[in-house]
Amino acid sequence: MNLLSIDMTMVDWARAQFALTAIYHWLFVPLTLGLAVVMGIMETLYYRTGNQFWKETAKYWQRLFGINFAMGVATGIILEFEFGTNWSNYSYLVGDVFGAPLAIEGIVAFFMESTFVAVMFFGWNKVSKGFHLASTWLTGLGATISAWWILVANSWMQYPVGQEFNPETVRNEMTSFLDVAFSPVAVDKFVHTVLSAWVLGAVFVVGVSSWYLLKHRHTEFATKSLKVGAIFGLVASVLIMLSGHHSAYTVAQTQPMKLAAMEALYKGGTDQPLTIIAAVNPFKQPDFENDDEPPMKLSVPYALSFLATNDIHGQVPGIRDILDGYTKADGTVALSLEQKIERGRCAITALQEYRKAKKDGAPEEFLATLGAEIKENMPYFGYGYVKDRSQVVPYIPVCFYAFRIMVGGGCLFVLLFALSLFLIYKRKIMEVRWFHWAALLCIPVAYIVSESGWLVAEFGRQPWTIQDMLPTWVGVSHLGSGAVMTTFFLFLILFTTLLAVEISIMCKQIKKGPEL
Repeated sequence: MNLLSIDMTMVDWARAQFALTAIYHWLFVPLTLGLAVVMGIMETLYYRTGNQFWKETAKYWQRLFGINFAMGVATGIILEFEFGTNWSNYSYLVGDVFGAPLAIEGIVAFFMESTFVAVMFFGWNKVSKGFHLASTWLTGLGATISAWWILVANSWMQYPVGQEFNPETVRNEMTSFLDVAFSPVAVDKFVHTVLSAWVLGAVFVVGVSSWYLLKHRHTEFATKSLKVGAIFGLVASVLIMLSGHHSAYTVAQTQPMKLAAMEALYKGGTDQPLTIIAAVNPFKQPDFENDDEPPMKLSVPYALSFLATNDIHGQVPGIRDILDGYTKADGTVALSLEQKIERGRCAITALQEYRKAKKDGAPEEFLATLGAEIKENMPYFGYGYVKDRSQVVPYIPVCFYAFRIMVGGGCLFVLLFALSLFLIYKRKIMEVRWFHWAALLCIPVAYIVSESGWLVAEFGRQPWTIQDMLPTWVGVSHLGSGAVMTTFFLFLILFTTLLAVEISIMCKQIKKGPEL
């Protein structure tokens, strides 16, 4: 691609539009995944006990699930179309790999959940209790499988495995479907993301149940729903702590720059502490070239080394180490940014020469030599488009603070669930009104925490659409920025309207309450 032809305004608007769609879409997805398990638990209790109370409880949470599910579908479809409209160069280069998990998600998972959701809503008096219970769980399973394939696609952008560049077609082609589908990044991201959705769903159930207790309405329903939600949430919270540690280890191995940005770690080394909080300017990229650490730093000794390497004395590179090149703990030397840029430009030049030689009918031996040079340097292809060091460093303030919001919120929810169960055990859940208000306020906090997790994942990946292989400014379509800007505001109005409609319908259903 000719860099002189790139409209950077178009790049900014394309990124803004995709971020807008993704943020709105993720407002709906985690509640879908979380409520899917909650309603499955409620109906399982009905199936085992035959108690009509649990049937009506399950139907209530299923109604809220259905409202949220419908809104999530609308935003998700638009999100996938944007790959073709705004990111056509990206789609052309990696569509053979990236398109596979998206196709499977649409053909298998989406149709699976769409089929069984109909039985779940309309089959109460038409199918057996066992078949209906299976349909409820299969609806949730379908939604979870959808998440799996979407996260596989996203994870491949962050850790491109199971593929090889073909200079004949100028495309990345899949060499191993299993490597793509079960890469360590994909597995970690799926487990951590789904568990975070379960936590959000549990917070939602505890918060809504607390509202009924505040109003002294449906107290038996609210107390039992709160108990189920708190147990479910506490289990999910413990599991997410374990998955979070493993995710940090995987990020350290595959995307060290992301980890360094999350920690505002400018100069790394061994025995690294984990920063609890520091005075990182939220509105300005720090001077990572000259500073050794942010001011007013409060940290836990050795904890970052343990998270990143499973060894309290382990080596963790900082931003400057990654840019300058450094010797790893195993003795191998990581390339400097300048070396990566040189190899990236070698790959670009060799590809241009290969295409010209192929067109001119050059001998196969010469083409094979060029092909070998392309293959050797292809892992650094994207660096060939980099102009200076600042381009490859993510925006540190967003990564730093979003990570702490995510972790801090997770700790808050552990306290919420544990306190819920304690008050239920002490039979004081009806009396402690301040707890009910706190549980209600935790619902919007849960969404902020959930979105913060995605900010860490996606801002930390910048500037890459595909890690090390394709910068964002090379992946965009050849469109005028005006067209993308127009659709950005149209989508902003549409998505905000959908969100307002969903909140309105959900509130009406909550006020109406279960049909007990």
